[in-house]
Amino acid sequence: MKRIFFLLLILVAPFRMWAQSVPTGTEFTTRNTPVHDPVIIKEKDTYYLFCTGDGISVFSSRDRLHWRKEDPVFASPPEWAVKAVPGFKGHIWAPDISYYDGRYYLYYAVSAFGKNTSCIGLAVNKTLDPASPDYKWEDKGKVIQSVPGRDMWNAIDPNLIFDENGTPWLSFGSFWEGIKLVKMTRDLQTVSEPQEWYTIARRPRDFTTPDTSAGNGAIEAPFIFRKGKYYYLFVSRDYCCRAEKSTYKVVVGRSEKVQGPYLDRQGVPLEADGGTLVIQGDGVNWYGAGHNAVFTDADKDYLLLHGYDAHDRGRSKLLLKEITWDSDGWPQPIQLSADL
Repeated sequence: MKRIFFLLLILVAPFRMWAQSVPTGTEFTTRNTPVHDPVIIKEKDTYYLFCTGDGISVFSSRDRLHWRKEDPVFASPPEWAVKAVPGFKGHIWAPDISYYDGRYYLYYAVSAFGKNTSCIGLAVNKTLDPASPDYKWEDKGKVIQSVPGRDMWNAIDPNLIFDENGTPWLSFGSFWEGIKLVKMTRDLQTVSEPQEWYTIARRPRDFTTPDTSAGNGAIEAPFIFRKGKYYYLFVSRDYCCRAEKSTYKVVVGRSEKVQGPYLDRQGVPLEADGGTLVIQGDGVNWYGAGHNAVFTDADKDYLLLHGYDAHDRGRSKLLLKEITWDSDGWPQPIQLSADL
């Protein structure tokens, strides 16, 4: 595992250095926007994109075609996270943004790469407009923590969903025993009591691998999207963060209940390594594509994710594609091209 960890670290480092060197105010077109693990929300006439980065990276846009780099959410690493995760220096992963009860709720992950020494935190704000006098991120601290040797799950890649009764649920997870779903309290800050936990997706794991290792069950980045009578669970499979060796792809399953079971188009549960392909790298323009979010705008549904650009040394860039649904209610496979 140490050898894999250092290989991934070497491959991730060039993207991190490139992305973090981008100053506030820099503008990009979608095809060239440097992001990893993006999520999006709209406030008034502006779209805000949050993604992995030092302090959580933020971009804004009026048209979803041109993006401006904003100041990060955190100017310095949260003190609780520095204490909870040894070696953490402020590089925050996989944020998730929602609007609820008059405020914006931003979940985020802090972790040691390749280990489940991880925590999910939460920050809230009245507005996303940096020019507003009400703009101020209030960090609520740790929500969920995973501990090596104790937990066979990893507290990263959070995603909030409300069920048909308005009950909040948080999905999360990466490798180990897969994707978890847990019921939350109404204030979105703690796990509800009595606790309700579900495993909603996973892949086979070699259990000769120590519990403290991520293992070979490559699945992560859940995103649950409700449409009609179904909850659609999108997850990313195989390997991110390897530049031209990235094999990331997105698959989906659906359920009439948020707790699952989520089945793919062939009826195979995602908990049993099922999943209907939505998007993957083509090996020509993009090496891999994954860690998606789904959002609706002007009655159209869109898939937001990052891809590893085959025309730019495998650097991670923003992908934004419209979802079309077939007559059976399944998202049709999305083809990648050189432009997006």
